[in-house]
Amino acid sequence: MIWYPFTLQFEPDSPLKIVRAEREFLYDENGNSYIDAISSWWVSIHGHNHPKIVQAIKDQLDKLDHVLLAGFTHEPAEKLAAELLKITEGLFEKVLYSDNGSTAVEIMIKLAYQYFQNTGEPERKVFLKFDTSYHGDTIGTMSVGGNSIFNRVFSGLLFPTKEFKSPNCSFCPVGKKPVTCNVECTNEIEDYFRKNGQRIAGIAIEPLILGSGGMIFYKEEVLQKLEKLANQYGAFLLVDEVFTGFGRTGSFFAYQRAGIKPDLVAMAKGLSGGALPIAVTLASQKIHSAFITPEPEKAFYHGHTMTGNPLACSAALASVELLQGEGFLEQVNRLESKLKRGLQTIADEFPKSIRDCRVLGAVGVLELEVGGESGYTYPGNKILKKKFLEKGVLLRPLGNIIYLTPPYRIGDSSLEKVFSAIRETLIEISSGN
Repeated sequence: MIWYPFTLQFEPDSPLKIVRAEREFLYDENGNSYIDAISSWWVSIHGHNHPKIVQAIKDQLDKLDHVLLAGFTHEPAEKLAAELLKITEGLFEKVLYSDNGSTAVEIMIKLAYQYFQNTGEPERKVFLKFDTSYHGDTIGTMSVGGNSIFNRVFSGLLFPTKEFKSPNCSFCPVGKKPVTCNVECTNEIEDYFRKNGQRIAGIAIEPLILGSGGMIFYKEEVLQKLEKLANQYGAFLLVDEVFTGFGRTGSFFAYQRAGIKPDLVAMAKGLSGGALPIAVTLASQKIHSAFITPEPEKAFYHGHTMTGNPLACSAALASVELLQGEGFLEQVNRLESKLKRGLQTIADEFPKSIRDCRVLGAVGVLELEVGGESGYTYPGNKILKKKFLEKGVLLRPLGNIIYLTPPYRIGDSSLEKVFSAIRETLIEISSGN
């Protein structure tokens, strides 16, 4: 009946039916509970059914369910836009609403492209991207994503881009160690800018962590170097904060942690705390200025039926207010310390099974050492997911990458149960069970 996402249609597993949720717990129709250690694809940053967010939705529903945002406006959209511009410290001028991360990134791409069409530099059409990046499943976002199982079959539909090796501080693409690194991983990009600077429209990148491509971490200096190159050659820096935004890396936004000033930023996932679909694209004054014209063909013709939905905006506003509460970042920092201790203990216990252990903010990763195929299509992935669920934990490894992205307020006992589930699963796999 339902075509479930990212699911093989050949002998698919029966999905687990969830009937309610609270904090970090999911409950199925039989009353079994599961710890949501990935925040249901990284969205439930406050935990499920947070009372403040739920109440905000209920209050709004009594007043206005929806109205189109073309020629109309409403208070939740106005208030949320003002808050987002405030927490991004005046770097941006306009907020464009959409309803998921893919469309938010798609808007970034289209704005950057049309900017140069509007301003008389139509030759600027090239976007730079990274080989393990993932920005979504629309045609534009697949085009600026790395060549992978997610987009390979659609290669004939994608627009041309220039791809570079992803920065990776655990397994450096140019063979450097952190102590000897001078971001040489950007040298090829710099060389390409020197030769083709007038053709480049922008660089699309996930800041500090490349998410679906394998939870790959890299240094803040990489972003600083890319910002410098974009500014020097008149291109735009497009930052995809869909995953990393709203505290996930230990700062409000990852680009702020790196101290850079992107031209465009896409946000989604944690924006509403997982309660309702909503996404935003923030544009700088420079970008917006190219669209202030009476010429109809230079307007930005992009929108969605549910753009700026009042219920979703109200949920997002409540989520942002929670994030601005006292001690929020300290909470993420405490979680980071717990993840480091717990995961490193597991890594030390299984040195032959675990290739790398890494933690940043509220993201913890164990990369398994596998003899054969690794990456998203790692055949042991299905076994791992099943074993974790049997132990009451929702983990959804990216191939051989076991990652944790729990709600920031996850209880200590729940976190310990997650660590135990990972440890027990590794014991079972190593013993052939």
